[in-house]
Amino acid sequence: HQVHAGLVLFLAFWSLADGGKLLVVPQDGSHWLSMRMVLEKLWEKGHEIVAVVPDAALFLKSSQSFTIKTYSVPYSQEFVDKSYQELGEKSFETLRLSILLSNISELTNMFSSACQHLLSSKELMKYLQDSKFDAIMMDPVLPCGPILAEYLSLPSVYFMRGLPCTLDYKATQAPSPASYVPRTFSSASDHMTFPERVKNFLIGLSEPLLCHLFYLKYKSLASEFLQRDVTMQELFSQASVWLMRYDFVFEYPRPIMPNMVYIGGINCQQKQPLSK
Repeated sequence: HQVHAGLVLFLAFWSLADGGKLLVVPQDGSHWLSMRMVLEKLWEKGHEIVAVVPDAALFLKSSQSFTIKTYSVPYSQEFVDKSYQELGEKSFETLRLSILLSNISELTNMFSSACQHLLSSKELMKYLQDSKFDAIMMDPVLPCGPILAEYLSLPSVYFMRGLPCTLDYKATQAPSPASYVPRTFSSASDHMTFPERVKNFLIGLSEPLLCHLFYLKYKSLASEFLQRDVTMQELFSQASVWLMRYDFVFEYPRPIMPNMVYIGGINCQQKQPLSK
């Protein structure tokens, strides 16, 4: 029951208002397939949904359920398809982390370019300002949505599977003891030997540098657009609600803050009980 609590609370909140207006900044790929299900439920309840997407995308296509606003990007649909195909092929062909990171870096460069074009689209930005949205919902793994949320002064709801370098837990100031909270790539459980705890601690020390490198372009973009010195942790910390698509099949229980809610399993198909 707790798995769906965050989603139920979010849907209930929007049910209180007649015709709530929600701006959506999604992340392409499998992330979008999860979010789209929630948006369709909100649309069925009579709320107005507007999603802003690049005009060249993998899954971010037109929808009969809600409004899609596109903005132009400096790459083609063929380039998008080719980039995702190469990432998929190389993921299965090799286990070398350097090659995978190289492909992921190409994709993040593509996404940062898209974000820059979104924020510089005067026509679309004027439309977003004039539309008077009630809230903004986003997958913030790449922080174009959080930048837009601050610019438009909108309360934000994160719908996500996690941030690099455990930045989601740092931004919410959730306790993260190295003694029993395993870091990404540590291959440890929440029950560690002393050497495993030392290794986990050292991995944790490297996270700020990794995050700095990963978000370097977005930090510059956010600072320039918002006209202030932006840190990623502070930018992410402005979220009102964190709907976390974590699942304890893959993760271990750990401390969370009151505005963080686990909703893992929402994509599981509801099946009828087997007959006796």
